[in-house]
Amino acid sequence: MTSQNCLQADVVINGAGMVGGALAVLLAQAGLNVVVLEAQDQSPDMLISELPSQLDAGYQPRVSALTLASQIVLERVGAWQAMQAWRVTPYVGMQVWDGMGSGKISFNAAELHEPYLGHIVENSVTVAAIYQAMQSYDEITLLTGVQMTALSAPDRQGGRVVSLSNQEQCYALVLIGADGAESRTRQLAGIPATAWDYGHHALVTTITTEKPHEWQCWQRFTEDGPLAFLPLAGGVEGHQVSVVWSTSPEHAQQLMSLSDEAFCQALTQASDTCLGQVMTTDPRHAINLRQRHAHHYVERGVALAGDAAHTIHPLAGQGVNLGFLDVAALAEVLIDASEQQLPLGSLEVLRRYQRLRRSDNLRMSATMELFRRLFGDRPAPIRLLRSSGMNFVNRLSPVKNHLAMMAMGVKGDLPKFAQRGV
Repeated sequence: MTSQNCLQADVVINGAGMVGGALAVLLAQAGLNVVVLEAQDQSPDMLISELPSQLDAGYQPRVSALTLASQIVLERVGAWQAMQAWRVTPYVGMQVWDGMGSGKISFNAAELHEPYLGHIVENSVTVAAIYQAMQSYDEITLLTGVQMTALSAPDRQGGRVVSLSNQEQCYALVLIGADGAESRTRQLAGIPATAWDYGHHALVTTITTEKPHEWQCWQRFTEDGPLAFLPLAGGVEGHQVSVVWSTSPEHAQQLMSLSDEAFCQALTQASDTCLGQVMTTDPRHAINLRQRHAHHYVERGVALAGDAAHTIHPLAGQGVNLGFLDVAALAEVLIDASEQQLPLGSLEVLRRYQRLRRSDNLRMSATMELFRRLFGDRPAPIRLLRSSGMNFVNRLSPVKNHLAMMAMGVKGDLPKFAQRGV
């Protein structure tokens, strides 16, 4: 099936974002040869070298709320120290309330005997740090400006030949799709997925607030959707906030058309002035939100990870964290199989990864859908019940703290690469 001019690799990863890059490093650390494909023609050296000046110029609009489990994965990758040197923002509390009722719930790191609940990090910082870590390994070959154009049927061991847009071919024992929600890998492998619009757009920007954020996340459930204020370090210390406002497409379009002054007023009102007046805003961006889940994550010689396998509503900020747990589980499965000299592309091997992750991802997806529907514009009796439920959970510290620790990745059945002290 392979020709003399065909590149050879243990693993080909399609997609050099946070998920694909982190997986490449973990596999390279175990001695596996990895080829990483990135459709964007971007120089890693330039991306890394230009990042400090970009951070000095302002905040990137796309951020992630990284859990402790994701931090542990990034520490193992060797990216976390660089991220800290560039810019990460720890948050120590979270305030959540029902804007259409009286329900409130608060989470506090001190109650959990933790220094923080998680970190808000600009996506560009995480990607640059992972790229920097990738450069330390001769086992990783990164091809930028290259796309998959075709995928062969599996051979007897599950291996695949990947045809590339640069007219080359690459043979891999297993192909990993980490190429995002519109995954070309998923399509070429013939893996079906169910997708539907949430009927929401996420409006993202950075603002300056009158009151300091006190290293807290603030989230209000409005009649149109959840509004989140996420703290940012640097700048006007304690007053810089990343905004993620999920709302109807019509409302999002209206908000995008407002002047900066009018938008700040609308945001002040929608946030119940939790941080006082919104003083300034950066340019706004609107993103269409869709839920998507692959019917299965694996075929012979192919596995999907991150957004290629599943996308969920950002109301709890869990999307990228599910992706890093996919990375931890898939790395564990492939490294174990390599050490046991099992074929990496066999269904027996890859289905172990699917068993580790698919049910948890489906559970989180269903939970986010339940929350989205529950906190929509509901009749008065439902609003009363949900507010009462929030207040009840807020008073039950053991239950509330258990939920918080599960969300942080401190408790639960985690892959070993995401566990403390393993």
